[in-house]
Amino acid sequence: MRPSLSAYWRHLANGNRTGILDRLMLALLIPLSLPYSLVQRLRAGLYRTGLLKTRRLPRPVISVGNITVGGTGKTPVTALIARLLLERRAKVAVLSRGYGGRMEGQVAVVSDGRKILLTAEECGDEPYLLASTVPGLMVVMGSDRYKAGILAMERLSPDIFLLDDGFQHLRLHRDLDILLLDCATPFGNGWTLPAGMLREPVNAAQRADLVIHTRCPVGTIAAPVVDGKPFSGARHLLGGARPLSGGNPVAFDTLRDRTILAFAGIAEPSAFFDALAGCGLKVVTTLAFPDHVRYDDTRISELAAAMRACGADYAITTEKDGVKLGHLPSELAQKILLAPLELSLDDPTHLVALLYNLLQK
Repeated sequence: MRPSLSAYWRHLANGNRTGILDRLMLALLIPLSLPYSLVQRLRAGLYRTGLLKTRRLPRPVISVGNITVGGTGKTPVTALIARLLLERRAKVAVLSRGYGGRMEGQVAVVSDGRKILLTAEECGDEPYLLASTVPGLMVVMGSDRYKAGILAMERLSPDIFLLDDGFQHLRLHRDLDILLLDCATPFGNGWTLPAGMLREPVNAAQRADLVIHTRCPVGTIAAPVVDGKPFSGARHLLGGARPLSGGNPVAFDTLRDRTILAFAGIAEPSAFFDALAGCGLKVVTTLAFPDHVRYDDTRISELAAAMRACGADYAITTEKDGVKLGHLPSELAQKILLAPLELSLDDPTHLVALLYNLLQK
């Protein structure tokens, strides 16, 4: 899907386009959503009644996931939960699909908690980012998360599992289901794919034990959208940057007089660009690459040319993109800054209580 068409569909699926032609396009897509929705309801019902078997790992499983396509900030939430558990001296293993890596589909240990064993190109950006930014965290990749968990038990013997992007992975039993919803458009336009953003019908959200509303604007209070479920608001904050080539952190205050190019290959790059502008940076050009982009020679040439064209002093990107940029020419790498996302949770009470209760069991 070309970026322009992808952007149009996102606006349509989020309910942001309501013109006559947009409504016509939606009318054409809705008949395709109906059978998709029916299949998802049937699948969930078969697992609920036991006609499709759910497999259970010998340690508790916490799932972090969403009900819509695209990004809701799963990786920062997973990292936060991992740190909370590690602080309680639990041995934590993340089970990740390894999407976008060369080894996708294989089962392998990404990190044993002491050493990272695979590259970002091999395992994918998200598992590598978790392994490299959360000290002591074990990470295992595999599209079959049960097999990944069994490998983790054999090689690492964790106390607890974190299932990354696992809300729809119903074939694995989970002891705690955490659902992430975008604060602004939690269910998009309300339709399932392809007419809307939903991977499952809205009522699937009732499976959640806790709802976290991500990307809440500063100063706002999240409102409950899933009846009877505890919830909390959260936001991703940019606190500064660090050089890709190493060195001391760089405060945004020191960059406000510099010309900045921003680029990202994530699900919602516009949110990242807006956050940089909100920090007072002079972003003159943005480059939005596809999610999980591979920075090959073509992409690197495109980035270098854009920097020359706008006269950028620096290019700023996400940590998720940064794990795939280790091979940049030194002249370009020296101008690349990474902006880590810091998750701020409005009320951690429910989350902490659920986690510690699970550990006590």
